[in-house]
Amino acid sequence: MSTPPRFADRTDAGERLGEAIREREIDADLVLAVPRGGLPIGRAVADALDVPLDIVVASKIGAPGNPEYAVGAVASDGSVWRNESAIRGTGADEVYFQRERETEMAVARRKVDRYRGDRPALDVTGRTVVVVDDGVATGSTLMACLRMLENTDVARIVVAVPVGPPDTIRELRGLADEVVCLQTPSRFSGVGAFYARFDQVSDAEAMAYLEAEP
Repeated sequence: MSTPPRFADRTDAGERLGEAIREREIDADLVLAVPRGGLPIGRAVADALDVPLDIVVASKIGAPGNPEYAVGAVASDGSVWRNESAIRGTGADEVYFQRERETEMAVARRKVDRYRGDRPALDVTGRTVVVVDDGVATGSTLMACLRMLENTDVARIVVAVPVGPPDTIRELRGLADEVVCLQTPSRFSGVGAFYARFDQVSDAEAMAYLEAEP
């Protein structure tokens, strides 16, 4: 089986994603990026669509003794996504889950404050919102972000990611009005494998993308 072509970097992936969104004739009003890695993607997509860019933030809830394995995620407003099978399989009881939810919600809120500063959040009421990240594996944080948007008066939610495994993309289609994904490889070893360059994005770089004019 041939390996799908890799993206040069996040900006390249964002430019290709923006083109795909335009080809679908999606009439977007604004782009919301998941920091930090989603902001280079979001900047390129927002520029391609000529719409404003803002952030939407969630933090992963890790399993007991294995913080990298998500049993759920919580958005900055407290909206939560639960991975019930992971919760059962790791022995994460409800007391543990709720305690970690409170901790990670505070983490997400601090990130919002750090990135947005004094700028107010963009109003999503009655708007078509494109939510972007640099890719998804389990999709836990992105799903928590979608739960948060479901609690608003947003008109339409479009998820746009360069790459993700088929099962996760199918799950996202159940939460969003539309999903744009450029690559859905059946053999998925991680998002970074689909980029030639996949450096960590610093806070300073991420905030620069957010502050740049479209």
